[in-house]
Amino acid sequence: MASSLARVRCWRPMVQRALTVCRRPPSPVLGTVVSLRCKYTESSKYKGFKGKFQAKAAEGGEEDGEGSSQEVDLDDAEYDAVANSAMHVQKRLQNEQHVFIIQPYVKWGPKKAATDPEHQLQEAEALVRSLPRWTIEHSLKVPLESLEKRQLFGTGKLDELKTTLRNLQSAGKSVTCVFISKGTLTFSQKQLLEQHFKIPVMDRYSVVIQILRLHAISTEAKLQVAMAEIPYIWSQLKDQDGKGRVYLSESQKQMLRLRERKLKTQLTAIRSHRELLRNKRKQKAYPIVAVVGYTNAGKTSLIKALTEEESLQPKNQLFATLDVTAHAGLLPSKLEVLFMDTVGFMADIPTGLIECFVATLEDAMFADLIIHVQDISHPNHAEQKNHVESTLAALLKSTGTNNETPPNIINVGNKVDLLPNNTPPSDLHLVSSKTLAGVNDLLAKIEQNILESTGRQRIIIRVPMGGAEVAWLYKNAAVTETGADPDDSQRMLVSAVITDAKLAQFRHQFVNRKR
Repeated sequence: MASSLARVRCWRPMVQRALTVCRRPPSPVLGTVVSLRCKYTESSKYKGFKGKFQAKAAEGGEEDGEGSSQEVDLDDAEYDAVANSAMHVQKRLQNEQHVFIIQPYVKWGPKKAATDPEHQLQEAEALVRSLPRWTIEHSLKVPLESLEKRQLFGTGKLDELKTTLRNLQSAGKSVTCVFISKGTLTFSQKQLLEQHFKIPVMDRYSVVIQILRLHAISTEAKLQVAMAEIPYIWSQLKDQDGKGRVYLSESQKQMLRLRERKLKTQLTAIRSHRELLRNKRKQKAYPIVAVVGYTNAGKTSLIKALTEEESLQPKNQLFATLDVTAHAGLLPSKLEVLFMDTVGFMADIPTGLIECFVATLEDAMFADLIIHVQDISHPNHAEQKNHVESTLAALLKSTGTNNETPPNIINVGNKVDLLPNNTPPSDLHLVSSKTLAGVNDLLAKIEQNILESTGRQRIIIRVPMGGAEVAWLYKNAAVTETGADPDDSQRMLVSAVITDAKLAQFRHQFVNRKR
């Protein structure tokens, strides 16, 4: 069964930026670190780079192997019935949904959200619009003193909502479900509200699960989404205390336990396999640049701008990317890097849902550099930034990657072309993935960070003309430029980016032996 574990997209060298004009120091010597002033020109000399990143070949194979009894049946009709009963999610999305959105929020006190209620409502509407054949019939905000009441809304407010719903129906709007934009509703809250509204009630968790089901293409993504559903179903069963519409027989509970056990086994295997792939990439010394951010901040669009990979098709949708995919690119010095696209974050989503994607997010946590993409044009930009940073810190802590040294992060303000006239934060590197404004400067910044974090340096080496040294450097370093040595016709100058370890090997093999 084919899998998309660490799907690798091929480099398509359309218009590659190549370093062609550099300022040469007066007398270059071995090991000298040279500050280079460069300009970008179009080049097609590096077509051989494409072959290094053929899908499934670059990482030593990406096959799952044959199916086994430990694999989960993702088309289990019995499970689908249980999931639909608990979450009102459907296996297929042919049916239309006409949604009445209610955004509850706490008016004051310590539990008041930092995000403005209007922005919360807009995000709830965006969630619904992410689903085909789902339409918004009406949406409104409801101020509350607490979100923990048994029926959520007080008697008076509940009567107002019921009246609003009846008026919508009387006006010919066939409302088929109510979306309460709250992370999770308890079974008791849902049951009471459904008794009053007479139609299904959904919370953010169940709506997001529906979106994830829609966008899960690879087997890995489908397994992660399937795992994310299990904790919600158990919580609904626990809350109802054996009574109500979601009651399961013992055989159904056993089915659920077995499914959960198999999913954990398969996801553990995926996690181990990804660790193996990371080690292989580390052995090949490919620098890794992870691109993270709030959902729909423009992560995939930025990667397309940085790599010029024409096959990438960014979508203006929430949670459009579920698989962590690798995309090959060249930095200005012609150093080869991999940009890792990741699943987006979102506020008011239970941690249990995000934890199911840890296996793929770990690829970002262990990267040499993290690019935090932020939609600088979004009115809720500050809160989105804070949410990503807090989630990122929690993930770094859980993976043990922030023990001593802080993560190497570049904060990027994307969609600057949509920015109003107000002044953006000064700590952001501003770019537009659409117009490519600021992209060249960002590539230079990425290169600077990568050279520092991976122990690489830019040098100019004098080597014999046509000697074995040149072939060795092309194989083990990123050769920037070559040219004749003006002081010695038997030698040439090679500009390259090389790791300290490889430079030591070069010295041992070609320099020390000649002494």
